[in-house]
Amino acid sequence: MSSGTQGLSVNAHFLGKDPVVRKTYDELLKTIKRFGKTVEEPKKTSIHIVNKSALAGVAARKAHLILTIKSDRKLLSSRIHRSERTSSSRYHHEVKLSSPTDIDDELIGWLKAAYLLSG
Repeated sequence: MSSGTQGLSVNAHFLGKDPVVRKTYDELLKTIKRFGKTVEEPKKTSIHIVNKSALAGVAARKAHLILTIKSDRKLLSSRIHRSERTSSSRYHHEVKLSSPTDIDDELIGWLKAAYLLSG
């Protein structure tokens, strides 16, 4: 692959991964698309989900996804294993998703807020 984003594909991120990783991604994308138009932007190490700006990033691992969600506040939940304040009014929160069932009402609420924030 090239050093830029040329030639990168969403499918390439799932090569050699457990099938549940792709199923989880597909369910995540289907959930986000219910909020409105989005675009997938494959990068070298992740896939950005974009409204007008990025609302989430997804990194595929062997048996799970690492989902990074944009937020305007610190989210307090045991599900969030890393939070980073990126500016005075922006945070990035990481959540591990091991199966489509991890996409529950709590996560959907965070995703919807991220979608609105990125619009």
